[in-house]
Amino acid sequence: MEAMKRTVTCGDLRKADAGKTVILNGWIHRKRDHGGISFINLRDRYGLTQVVVDSDSPAELAELALDLRMEYCIAVEGVVRPRPDNMVNPEMPTGEVEVLAKSITVLSKSEVLPFMIDEVNKDGSPVIPNEDLRLKYRYLDLRTAQMQHHLALRHKVTMSVRKYLDSQGFYELETPTFIKSTPEGARDYLVPSRLYPGKFYALPQSPQLYKQILMVSGFDKYFQIARCYRDEDARGDRQPEFTQIDMEMSFVSRDDVLAMTEGMMKTVFAETMNIQLETPFPRISYDDAIDWYGSDKPELRFDMKMQDGAFLAELGAFQAFKDAIASGGAVKVLVVPGVAESYSRKKIEELEGTAKIYKARGLGWTKVSGTDSSLALEGGIAKFFEGKAEDVCKNLGAKPGDLLLFVADAKKKVACTALGAVRSRLGKDLNLCNPDEFAFAWIVDFPMFEWNEEENKWDTAHHMFTMPQEKYHATLESDPGSVKGDLYDLVLNGYELASGSIRIHDVELQKRVFNLVGFDEVEGQKKFGFLTEAFKYGAPPHGGIAPGLDRLVMLMCKETSIKEVIAFPKNTFAQSPMDDCPSEVDPQQIEDLHLIIKKD
Repeated sequence: MEAMKRTVTCGDLRKADAGKTVILNGWIHRKRDHGGISFINLRDRYGLTQVVVDSDSPAELAELALDLRMEYCIAVEGVVRPRPDNMVNPEMPTGEVEVLAKSITVLSKSEVLPFMIDEVNKDGSPVIPNEDLRLKYRYLDLRTAQMQHHLALRHKVTMSVRKYLDSQGFYELETPTFIKSTPEGARDYLVPSRLYPGKFYALPQSPQLYKQILMVSGFDKYFQIARCYRDEDARGDRQPEFTQIDMEMSFVSRDDVLAMTEGMMKTVFAETMNIQLETPFPRISYDDAIDWYGSDKPELRFDMKMQDGAFLAELGAFQAFKDAIASGGAVKVLVVPGVAESYSRKKIEELEGTAKIYKARGLGWTKVSGTDSSLALEGGIAKFFEGKAEDVCKNLGAKPGDLLLFVADAKKKVACTALGAVRSRLGKDLNLCNPDEFAFAWIVDFPMFEWNEEENKWDTAHHMFTMPQEKYHATLESDPGSVKGDLYDLVLNGYELASGSIRIHDVELQKRVFNLVGFDEVEGQKKFGFLTEAFKYGAPPHGGIAPGLDRLVMLMCKETSIKEVIAFPKNTFAQSPMDDCPSEVDPQQIEDLHLIIKKD
């Protein structure tokens, strides 16, 4: 094999290389035989090169070429020559040359493929096998141009992150994979201890407690490309195991953390995609995000803010609006420009179905007609606003041809969230989102606590180590619902990309938060004693953030699932079809761990 070790890759060769003798190693991507000549497209991760076995080649070589099949792994020695002008392929970087084969060695053969690598339809669109087939034969799926591109970009992003944070004085430090189980919102993956029967390690949902302890330890700028594990149902942008860019800093304010993160994103996009991001990113309060977009992770690639329609309760005779306002709720309105004619009753009913998923009782609508000087409302709830079209449109900035959509509810958040979901759907249906745009924003001033109706208690909206904003410290116990945390989320194109906060570093304040959410001192000591103990020894003010690496690369690749940027993801059922895990293990292993398996 040493004699056939590659001297160039399949993406290297250009017209200037004509006349050189080279050795290529790779996989047969495509092959065609024509008039006694064999054309082989040889592929490695660097590109494609056309290899030719001419009609005047030695009989042994010609016979070998005829026996070659797709995805055979081969070595080729040959001479680079220019392609004839009529056979130049401008879509291939190597398309001006080909390699005239002098010898071919089959390094390994391939069985018949379960699916074609990079197969395309007649219209040029890729043929995508079903997910389980892709995951069962992931090693073949990873050979596709798309997956090669995505994982190459992931590598570049990771390296760019490391270089940037190193340049800013951060240390990359590892935290344990086997940790103490602590309540962090999702179920832990537990690891039974063989040496200590009945006791368990947990896999970390995040390195949260350990990175705070590193701050106490004097390592004032820490980061880690951290593996995290959560036993929860999978969906498009979640997996049982995922990766965070975990960061923590001492002696910082919120503005410091946000600026550092913006600098990192700006550097990553410039270095890996040659995209210049504008910083600082916009900041939107949580309350405004819900009010304007119905979501704390708004899609900002199109405008179309929701509006307050409380004035409609008095202006018209629609009882649903009057009841919502009288109950302390809200009427939210969406003006959809220029689509009145194209949106039939059936399409509007589909939008109503989306609103009802988010607990709306219905979706009111009407269409603006007439002219700028003589406005009218037609259809839907128009009859409740007879003679009031001018007032309605003036207040909402609506014009002829616009579609008006309304959700009213006794709970303002329901009205906002339901109409926000309709807004998001319209963004997709009307192709309002530029796929080449990256719309970042910070969501700030989150509620610190949220009421748990099932357990009749307050829960922390983020986690129990978040610092309440200083102006609320005095009213922490007396009015938890109004307390804002020193929290911040980074959103990108409708996804939460990162979440972080300034942390509590005062033991007494931490106890107050524990008590408020139902952790008495004994329970708090049991669950988090190692952290609060560390805080007794000069804990610095500190804060951090953890952008999701998988989600960042997913969005950079214009995908909607992080499975497309993870080498070996699980399927929707948290299974791996390739290696059939989770799987049963040897009974002796179970016995060694002092476990008994109870089957339903």
